[in-house]
Amino acid sequence: MRSVVVGASLAGLRAAESLRQRDPHGQVVLVGAEATLPYTRPPLSKQILSGEWEPERSLLRSQQDLAAMCIDLHLGSRATGVDLRRRTVAVQRDAGGAFELEFDRLVIATGASARRVAGLEGAGSRLFHLRTLDDAVALKAELDRSQRVLVVGGGFIGAEVASTARGRGLDVVLVEPQPVLLLRGLGPRLGRVCTSLHESRGVHVRCGVTVASATPAHGGLRVGLSDGSEVEVDCVVAGVGAEPSTDWLVGSGLALGNGVRCDEACRVLDERGQPVPGVVAAGDVARWRHPERGEIRLEHWTNAQEQASAAVATLLADEAGEPAAPFAPVTYVWSDQHGRKIQVVGEPPNEHGIRVVRGSEEEGVLLALVESEVGRLVGAVGIGMAGPLVKARQLLAGGASVEQAVRDLRE
Repeated sequence: MRSVVVGASLAGLRAAESLRQRDPHGQVVLVGAEATLPYTRPPLSKQILSGEWEPERSLLRSQQDLAAMCIDLHLGSRATGVDLRRRTVAVQRDAGGAFELEFDRLVIATGASARRVAGLEGAGSRLFHLRTLDDAVALKAELDRSQRVLVVGGGFIGAEVASTARGRGLDVVLVEPQPVLLLRGLGPRLGRVCTSLHESRGVHVRCGVTVASATPAHGGLRVGLSDGSEVEVDCVVAGVGAEPSTDWLVGSGLALGNGVRCDEACRVLDERGQPVPGVVAAGDVARWRHPERGEIRLEHWTNAQEQASAAVATLLADEAGEPAAPFAPVTYVWSDQHGRKIQVVGEPPNEHGIRVVRGSEEEGVLLALVESEVGRLVGAVGIGMAGPLVKARQLLAGGASVEQAVRDLRE
């Protein structure tokens, strides 16, 4: 059996390793568009950008490690199409030359690419995104020679970049169109807590505005905002989310729409909504039917790792004629900002009520439970509460009621 994994990020690597462990004698091929060995992304906006880590420290495996596992690695090779009838993937090498890979099993793990921001076209080479290791290295070099930075986007990546840049002593302006930072991940109440955290550390937070223009000025950039104000900075970092990398699948017959659409066990669906035999997806590119939350797509480290293993388990279960387990994790995401760990398990509190059971919003250190409209415990948020958050995650996974969780987590 030949298994082809397209995408050499965390999800792709974990899928390849899982295939090798479960099928010691099959052929495993890992195709990656970047020339760099698989690496972990969370340090890009923190340890690498701050200079605490050298880029090589983020690598997950060495060339020798992958060779020892008999994983056939093709780096700097971009998938350009898939033919489901012939069971082939078309690949284009950056160095020149194209080839095809036949497959019995296919894992789609091509991740996502940074979303572009309208209005910043005039920033030229002073505009940076942070999605890849090369992006992080280039941005760090720019921060080494800068004093003033504009960060566009107040989600997790933008907030982390602002935190790291401020920790390096730079003057940081953080622009976010929503009324608070981290609105999508934390909801309005806890988003205000994190907004206050950034302001207390000296970040100039500008919520409710967008970027209108960018022009060269005084050796840097003059950036116009939608409220008519202007800021002069040395560089701009855009962190406004990511787009799933599915361009190479257009016309393949697979169901696309904010990612590769999958069933509850990570099987990829065709345009008629039917699972394609032997084809699964995992990581940032996969949009699957969570049994409780409906169709979702997650761009989190933990999800990429867990979903890759689950997708491979589905492939082998289908081959054996056995039922495949739905992928229904208690989702988990974390972020480090200004020395404070922010963690979310389960559903974020965007549309639900929250109940603070430890700490307080005024202190900016707290543990909050997320409660559904019918009073069911569906999530938890910890800000500077790493220990108690672990217990909250266990209670959530065990199906605890809100009242039970309140009793167990009260100080």
